[in-house]
Amino acid sequence: MENKEILIVGKSMFWSSFILGNICLFGYLLTKNDVFAVGGYMLLIFGSILNLLVIAGLLGYGFFYKEKLRSCMKSSMILLINIPVAIVYAAIGLNIIN
Repeated sequence: MENKEILIVGKSMFWSSFILGNICLFGYLLTKNDVFAVGGYMLLIFGSILNLLVIAGLLGYGFFYKEKLRSCMKSSMILLINIPVAIVYAAIGLNIIN
């Protein structure tokens, strides 16, 4: 894999998780449909697992191919941006539901 492809993996995972989280949060805010709240909760669980697997795969690839480690670390750091965003969205969702 080229360095550009490694960064695309991280960016695409970041944006897909971010956009799905926005759909769930704002979908619930606008419609009060519980399906969005349940979807957001499931996204929080399965999205976290998937993001961690991708990070582990990137880091494993980077440690196996030392010349790609810098790109793998950059891609992993992009994915880690989702953590505070997910925490804020979870707090907003829990406060709205209660």
